[in-house]
Amino acid sequence: MNGKENASTLRLAGELTRRQFVAMVALFWLYVTLSNVLYAYGMRTGIGHMTDVPLFAPWEARVLQHLVLLPCLLISYWASLRIRWRPLLVALPLQVVLATVFAALAYPAMIVAEMVCGDSELHRMATAHMSDTDPLFIPLWIASFVSFLPTYGFGLALVTGAALYSRFRNSELKRASLEREWSAARLAALRMQLSPHTLFNLLHTIRGHIEWDPKGAQAMVVQLADLLRRLLNAGEHDFVRLSDELQFVRLYLELQQKRFADRLRVVLPLPSDIAAVWVPSLILQPLVENAVVHGLAGHQGPVVVEVAVRRSAEGIVLRVTNTIATDKPRDADGIGLSNVRERLAVQFEGRARLTAGPQGTNQGAQWRSEITLPEIQDSPDRQAASSAAPIAESR
Repeated sequence: MNGKENASTLRLAGELTRRQFVAMVALFWLYVTLSNVLYAYGMRTGIGHMTDVPLFAPWEARVLQHLVLLPCLLISYWASLRIRWRPLLVALPLQVVLATVFAALAYPAMIVAEMVCGDSELHRMATAHMSDTDPLFIPLWIASFVSFLPTYGFGLALVTGAALYSRFRNSELKRASLEREWSAARLAALRMQLSPHTLFNLLHTIRGHIEWDPKGAQAMVVQLADLLRRLLNAGEHDFVRLSDELQFVRLYLELQQKRFADRLRVVLPLPSDIAAVWVPSLILQPLVENAVVHGLAGHQGPVVVEVAVRRSAEGIVLRVTNTIATDKPRDADGIGLSNVRERLAVQFEGRARLTAGPQGTNQGAQWRSEITLPEIQDSPDRQAASSAAPIAESR
């Protein structure tokens, strides 16, 4: 039997564990026992000044009565949780039957307790109560029934409420777990959205170089392999160092620059200008790919793609600027930009943003995409793992 099966067998109707159920019922019944004992003691003391007739059983008999009733109470509440309350027309009569049977057993349990106790007077009273001619049997049984019936109801409400809360908490935990898994799967899919069309074009470019520049083709194959390796590694982590992210961008742009050697010029930040911070993995890839594709589209002129990094009061600013055709404006809500916006919304919950649009005096001559996000000094993946470790140990 595996761990999941063990966990399921320890639960009552998928809500409370056996230990929780028994502990809750036992504590409730302990409170009821103490209340009844104190009440009977007070009444016995008060009436003792007026008559010598023992109208209330002593405390040891009442404690023993409640001990006898405890297994019956556990069975009744367990059956009640199994029955539940739907459909109401079927469940309600069954719940009433359980409550009635338990309350009906309260007075016979008292007679058993009096018989077990060593007091001869209690033995005589118990024997008298069990006889058919005892006129007090029916009134005492009714009084006990009326007393224990609402007590049973209060306990049932307590146990049912705890079971409903446990069910609600478990459903919330499952929902949160599913949301985290869904977010992780969505982020993984967004990170891996490197255009297949781009890869095919790079492969065709390498094929073209094989005939007239074999060494250059070999170098491009090595770069492409490094690019794909970094792509796969980045797909396993939510955050990477900014230097690693820019290295991926550098590999991608160098391959594109060899493909469009006469048209594409690349400007990247100096290593000394790169801050030692962490950023979402592959967050720049859609922006850089858009800069190359849309920058080269619609004209035959030279294109400059510039990637810049700077610090601001709000955190780290990542900027990608590219030349575009003056008569072919771009869409500010393309797939690549939507990809980045969605990732920022999922990972930063409103604390990061992306702005994109034409820039400069000659509108449409240049396109700028700018990401502003909080400055992260340590890996969030490592922080999440360290915070999850104590939780796992406590389990």
